[in-house]
Amino acid sequence: MAETTPIPSGIDREAIRVAAQNLADGPVTAGYKGDRELVLRLLNEALATELVCINRYKRHYYTIVGRDNAGIKAEFLQHAIEEQEHADWIAQRIIQLNGEPDFNPATLLARSHAEYDESMEVQSMVRANLIAERVAIESYRQMIERIGDTDPTTKQLLIKILAVEEEHADDMRDLLE
Repeated sequence: MAETTPIPSGIDREAIRVAAQNLADGPVTAGYKGDRELVLRLLNEALATELVCINRYKRHYYTIVGRDNAGIKAEFLQHAIEEQEHADWIAQRIIQLNGEPDFNPATLLARSHAEYDESMEVQSMVRANLIAERVAIESYRQMIERIGDTDPTTKQLLIKILAVEEEHADDMRDLLE
């Protein structure tokens, strides 16, 4: 039988060997191209934004009244649940990058891109949520652009969240009278 010559795969075998070391770094290998400090700062800002959005949607959910508003109330609760999911994904990614998710309530609003809202009128609530969703959309768009291809996992996570934020904005726009 003829001896075959291995076909070069283009894979850096030395980088693979090095990746088997420094186990305490978890998924962050020497080949990670992102600016980890920047990515962690961006993710913690996104986490703060999601936490403020959860609180805003929950407040609106609990304070909205009237049988005619049942659909809007349900929409607020659904959005709060989805924002919580985003916060959980972001916190998990921060941990994967060997960072610490910042849940400190004392600095939450200062780190958030979105604002809290205490409206009592339904359309004011809807408008405040639409504004916050648009702020989140632009924030995620800028984060994705800033990270580029240096951290594909974080980029994909932000794209996934962005798609849901766009759906939320569409829902809130549809609820505006």
